[in-house]
Amino acid sequence: MTLNPVTASAAEIANAVRAGSITARETIDAVLAAIRTRNKALNAFTAVTEERARAKAAALDARRAQGGALGALGPLAGVPFAVKNLFDVTGLPTLAGSKINREHAPAARDATLIERLEAAGGVLVGALNMGEYAYDFTGENVHDGPSRNPHDTLRMTGGSSGGSGGAVAGRLVPLSLGSDTNGSIRVPASLCGIFGLKPTYGRLARARTFPFVASLDHLGPFARTVSDLALAYDAMQGHDPDDPVCVELAAEPTLARIDDGIDGLKIAVAGGYFRKGAAPEALTALERVATALSAGREIEIPEAARARAAAYVITATEGAALHLDRLRTRAHDFDPAVRDRLIAGAMVPATLVNKAQKFRRWYRARVLELFTDVDVILAPATPCTAPLIGQQTFLLDGVELPVRANLGIYTQPISFIGLPVVAVPVPLKPLPIGVQIIAAPWREDAALKVARALERAGVVAAPNPPG
Repeated sequence: MTLNPVTASAAEIANAVRAGSITARETIDAVLAAIRTRNKALNAFTAVTEERARAKAAALDARRAQGGALGALGPLAGVPFAVKNLFDVTGLPTLAGSKINREHAPAARDATLIERLEAAGGVLVGALNMGEYAYDFTGENVHDGPSRNPHDTLRMTGGSSGGSGGAVAGRLVPLSLGSDTNGSIRVPASLCGIFGLKPTYGRLARARTFPFVASLDHLGPFARTVSDLALAYDAMQGHDPDDPVCVELAAEPTLARIDDGIDGLKIAVAGGYFRKGAAPEALTALERVATALSAGREIEIPEAARARAAAYVITATEGAALHLDRLRTRAHDFDPAVRDRLIAGAMVPATLVNKAQKFRRWYRARVLELFTDVDVILAPATPCTAPLIGQQTFLLDGVELPVRANLGIYTQPISFIGLPVVAVPVPLKPLPIGVQIIAAPWREDAALKVARALERAGVVAAPNPPG
């Protein structure tokens, strides 16, 4: 082996497997060994699919041995990946981080995005820890224990895709999948120091995943490089009739043009709400990114605070409606914090929900007007670096506030209207922190180009964890 599959990027692994300098089986064996050795410290995986992974790797190696075009192995040839445990994985119960779902029958078919990554040559190696029913920003799970941040295992990964962030940042896999309803890809990406993509609402298929808030749920990838993020995103694009909100848009590959540069793109920095409360490290990261991009213009996103409040109302009520039967019959089997928020959501008056939905339509129209004059907006991803596991409160703008509710203060107003965002890691010391690159609907390509330009300039990068 001339390549270390544990530290290599997805693109490097795929190129090496196609070239024959490493086999898919060697790659998977090395990654499975790393998971066995290091997952205990990180608590990222809840299930490891060893037999399945080895069988898939053997099939890829056999296909290569038979000859033919190297491209037949796929753009992700031999690349290990793992998924948040709300994705259906054949043969596993779909936990969604809960105790109750452990009693469910194993899934009979993989989620669409797993099928697409494996069709591109990827190899699924397991399912990942998450906050219960995705109602979480911390990465702490009362049933499986907290996901632990690879940069300091006493600290949070962020959530609810905590295992997805920890597995990639901790060099267990080069790619993972998570979900983002109010920030559950961007918050872990920020706290763990990796790249994350929340695509436009409806862009990637959600079929055969456990829902949280249907009108806000997105799925997307984590990676340690922008190219790997684009590689995974491109492989997953395409309409899926099994997801009623998945758009009938042709795939628009991004990887081939990711290095085209950003000349002509108009970039602004979100001010007002998106500066208030941010810790110095969040503002430092934003300033570094803005300076590197010569983004001197500040732009106001109107009524962002109201957008966050409306997102809370819709999240609580839609989430509660999904879980009413479980709340009635199995309330004692919930994480008490999740249970209480869902019960509160069930009691929100319908008039307030209607007001929140009407505001969402108004807010979306106002924000989209901004994109007639700019292409990309920069904003902090989280208000601070990773808090300690178990930490209940922190200071934001001099006010002591709950950690769990407020790690997503800068992400909720964006996912509320389904905009595409790339979260990029700024490698500050002692802990990294992320910045959001927000684009207009269906312009993932613009956000990825900006992220790639920052990566090439050395401003953003996924730092190696200690050890």
